[in-house]
Amino acid sequence: MCYNIVMQLPQDDFILLSLVNTKLRDEYSSLDEFCEDNALSRGDICGRLQKIGYIYDEATNCFK
Repeated sequence: MCYNIVMQLPQDDFILLSLVNTKLRDEYSSLDEFCEDNALSRGDICGRLQKIGYIYDEATNCFK
């Protein structure tokens, strides 16, 4: 049996930052891969994290 589980993002932007950077470090080679695999919007994630001063760095595959 196959289940589609949709990831629910944390409401707190700093917890979101920690979650996304951990997933990128441990499981995904790019933000696009993470978003596609979890049916998430790259624009939404980048927008939320940009509000707290973080941008995605493709070279290091993390938000800085």
